Amino acid sequence: MSDGKGFRHKGEKIVNTVCASHCGGACLMKVHVRDGVITRIETDDGREPQLRGCLRGRAYRQRVYAPDRLLYPLKRVGPRGEGKFERISWDEALDRTAGELRRVRDTYGPASIMLAQMTGDVCTLNNFGSLERLLGLFGGFTSPWGITSFHAGVYASLVSYGTYFCSNTRDDLVNSKLIIMWGWNPADAVNGTNTCWYLARAKEAGARIVCVDPRFTDSAATFSNQWIPIRPGTDTAMLLAMAFVMIQGKLQNQAFLDRYTVGFDRFRDHVLGHDDGVPKTPEWAAAITGVPAATIVHLAQDYAMVKPAALMTGIAPGRTGNGEQYHRAAIALAAMTGNVGVHGGDAGARAWESIMGGFPYPMNPMVSCIERVPNPVEKGYARKPGPFSYREPRVHFSKLADAILKGKAGGYHSDFKAMVIAQCNYLVQFPNSNKIAQALRSLEFVVVEEQFMTPTARFADIILPVATYLERNDVTYGVGSAYIGAVNRAIEPRGESRAPWRIAADLARRMDVQGYLTKSEEEMLEDRAMANGVYASRRVRKTGVSRLNMLIPYVAFRKQIEDPARNPFPTPSGKIEIYSQQWADLGIPGLTPVPQYLEGRDGPGDPLAKKYPLPLITSHLKRRALSQFENVPWLRELQPHTVMISTEDARVRGIRDGDMVRVFNDRGTIDIQARVTERIMPGVVDVPHGAWYSPDSRGVDRAGCANVLTSEEHSPGGSFTYNSGLVEVARAG
Repeated sequence: MSDGKGFRHKGEKIVNTVCASHCGGACLMKVHVRDGVITRIETDDGREPQLRGCLRGRAYRQRVYAPDRLLYPLKRVGPRGEGKFERISWDEALDRTAGELRRVRDTYGPASIMLAQMTGDVCTLNNFGSLERLLGLFGGFTSPWGITSFHAGVYASLVSYGTYFCSNTRDDLVNSKLIIMWGWNPADAVNGTNTCWYLARAKEAGARIVCVDPRFTDSAATFSNQWIPIRPGTDTAMLLAMAFVMIQGKLQNQAFLDRYTVGFDRFRDHVLGHDDGVPKTPEWAAAITGVPAATIVHLAQDYAMVKPAALMTGIAPGRTGNGEQYHRAAIALAAMTGNVGVHGGDAGARAWESIMGGFPYPMNPMVSCIERVPNPVEKGYARKPGPFSYREPRVHFSKLADAILKGKAGGYHSDFKAMVIAQCNYLVQFPNSNKIAQALRSLEFVVVEEQFMTPTARFADIILPVATYLERNDVTYGVGSAYIGAVNRAIEPRGESRAPWRIAADLARRMDVQGYLTKSEEEMLEDRAMANGVYASRRVRKTGVSRLNMLIPYVAFRKQIEDPARNPFPTPSGKIEIYSQQWADLGIPGLTPVPQYLEGRDGPGDPLAKKYPLPLITSHLKRRALSQFENVPWLRELQPHTVMISTEDARVRGIRDGDMVRVFNDRGTIDIQARVTERIMPGVVDVPHGAWYSPDSRGVDRAGCANVLTSEEHSPGGSFTYNSGLVEVARAG
């Protein structure tokens, strides 16, 4: 029988829900269910603009019914990391977890319990707050700091604009005459539902699109009029050279700078070389970036003169040794061209949106989870100074392994004995996987919430099975477009899997934590909906989406530009801060008051470059969302996991397309198939992020896990350095 919109078998129901898979979108899914089983998944076929799902969401049925899905609690029965487990009851799993956490707390203190938790599925109820609240009420814990995806972008936005809400909605792209896609590949990484659709519409309307990236990405192939390959980690140098061209040609919007910014004169002095004797000319940048000087000149002139123009700064160049400088330089250029706060422009902050950025919903999505409580471990500690502020003591996420292995003897605030891991494939997602494996082996207790036997789960003492988002209710948010999404339970949880918030509530009872929850699931979801102006929640649950009523595209900082007297920027000066007194006062090496090009570790000038001459980037594949979906057969067939190497670099190493090669540096070695191609610039290799770490007896990772090769050293402001690395590639022997 037909429901008027799609074919439906007799006895089949269709559940409208919103995908929450952390791929950068939040797309509508029409889940067909018969006799409690998902039979197929379709996507939006309603009114425009449709919120159409990508291949990851369309393949989710294979994930739900995967034969290797974890459906029952497990306990370790072999050496940690070997992956030998046996099934146990929930009572035993919860009692063992509660008992071990209590023992560690009472023996070593609450700070010895470390929480490694990320966003996982991007929802509100089943997200950060549940375990943070639990452990906070339990006496405290050590919390990590650092935003894995885009810390540099957030840090730069906070210091330059005073907020991380810095982006126009994606539908405003159709108003642009020039779009510069800098390190941004939404064709693979999504970066907001319908981003590619709006890029296509902008191109159809006549916009010129330029792609700056070491790789000729699918986004470049599909949308761009020009591809400009650039050496990884040198983006700031090119941006400064573009500023030089504008200043020399008097192309900057001086009236905008005078009215809305502070510190341009100091930035101008640095660009012209008045402070250090080095003018940041296109020729200077060409030697650093590999981009011809003439190309830099032409792009700078276009960006200065074509109005309006959107500088869409992807987060990849910020995931480098001095990534904050890239984002701050881009913000300076957006101000120099007067493209901030206007339709068709962009603030230049970061183009990879998430629920932490983009459209400012009535209730900040990042604080709409289960109510947190103060962490007793941090009581009495001062807040860290600077725009990205938190209470000490915390450990940067990339340094957790170092902290576990060294403890107080290494200058950390505690000796760490237990780790709670949730919504996070820690061993795969974070730098220096070999060191992480060593650290996990040294702990006394590890509990992991998971859906599959990931490399991280193999190191657990207890594994708690988690329901997928198609097996639970929640709320999520549109990314790049303004809407609230209802995550609806399509089927009952398979096996004995449970929602994360329920696992935390069950543990609270075993851990004698009082007052953990005061409301039911339905009441909590209703609160979140109403906080965002969604009052007809039953109707929204049925349709899956509540679109915010917007007659025109949202433009960040439009009020500040139209009426600056009544709407100052939320910075100390009330203006866009091209010169940051905050950074000057901090005195942290690498955080210069005006944007500068500083070569980071693992750059071309690093002495290690003689031994490991190839800069490494770690891109995101179309088939994965971070490390999720790695084991879904349909998606594995779509796209092989390979190292991308240029024809020139392959030739001198005797490597042919399809060869098994060894990629290595001092941190580790991986074996992976080579993809020899002209779609990456010579002198650079790309090992995509997210493959599941699987070392052999010699310690060589046979899965091709990129983080075997990456550095745990973060940037001065705290950015992860996934795209700052040096490697060598050779045929596997």
